[in-house]
Amino acid sequence: MEDNKSRKTSIDKELSEAQANIKKSKKFTSLKIFFISLFIVGTICCYTGLFLLYGPYNGFRDWLVTTAMTTMNHQYFATWFYDDSTIKAILANNTVIESNSPTNTDLIDIVDYSKDDNPKTTYANEYERQILEKDSKNKDYKIIEIKEDNFKGYLAVIYDPSRVHTVVTSKIGTKGEYLVDMAKRENALVAINGGGFVDPNYNSNGAIPCGITFSRGKVLTTASWNGAGGIIGFDKNNKLILGKYTVEQAQNIGIRDAVTFGPYLIVNGEPSKVLGNGGWGDAPRTAIGQRQDGIVLFLVLDGRRAGMMGADMDDLIRIMQNYGAYNAANLDGGTSSVMAVNGELINDPIDSTGAHKTRWIATGFILSPEEE
Repeated sequence: MEDNKSRKTSIDKELSEAQANIKKSKKFTSLKIFFISLFIVGTICCYTGLFLLYGPYNGFRDWLVTTAMTTMNHQYFATWFYDDSTIKAILANNTVIESNSPTNTDLIDIVDYSKDDNPKTTYANEYERQILEKDSKNKDYKIIEIKEDNFKGYLAVIYDPSRVHTVVTSKIGTKGEYLVDMAKRENALVAINGGGFVDPNYNSNGAIPCGITFSRGKVLTTASWNGAGGIIGFDKNNKLILGKYTVEQAQNIGIRDAVTFGPYLIVNGEPSKVLGNGGWGDAPRTAIGQRQDGIVLFLVLDGRRAGMMGADMDDLIRIMQNYGAYNAANLDGGTSSVMAVNGELINDPIDSTGAHKTRWIATGFILSPEEE
């Protein structure tokens, strides 16, 4: 009897050991499969990354470099993978070729839309209808929502170009200012950011505007500018002027309000030629334009979020052309791209940390209250 019990105990022990060994074997097999799968996925990702970064297809490489190099804080995304000569070559193959002709103001015939709320009942297309059908609550301007797969934002339609002015930080040369604060100080109905600013070591506080700056006829800055574009501003006849002028030349043609930036998008009805992706990548954007009837267009587009990176130069040109811009220019973008209506931001800027906020800037364009 005891022999049977011992035999049974021995059998049970062997079964337990066998089951334990099976469990260990299954666990080992599972771990083996997991690590093999991890290795395969890692290898695929590695080869895919190398193919995108260095393979024969240039699209991803060009997008990465041009997008990174136009930011203030994330150029390392390009410099990690490519040397200076490669980056320069990529930027040279992705650029905007601007018109060499200055704006011909004789081609702009300003219409006084204050005399008629909705001057037309039939329109050439949907874009013209959106422009000319005024908002009954805002006779001075109209806000049109822009939404596409890669960006969204707003187009402000300004009916009286005589009331578009440049604003600057109240501590110019020392410290930048938020656009909303500039707008509130000026009682602006609508405001957008303006030109670029000097950015030593990519750590600027927005204190010093790039190039030449005019505000209400007064010259505020006179620095040289070697970048794309040049003067972006309005003359005393309320016409948008785009051109590479010295301070003296700008004064001689009657510039009253202007910033410096670029590239120019459309000059005298002719769009700039965009090579590759234009060299500016996809990002939040700001642009300004004027139609032949004098209406001014403020455009701000958001980006820098999952599935919606932003707009490139072709996007800006296309949108401006759709809405009838005859002259148009790119303004500062990225975290600077903001639009305020009655002193409140209406778009959603994102800074370099991913926070939903804007930054200090040097200049902006505003629609001022009706002037006596």
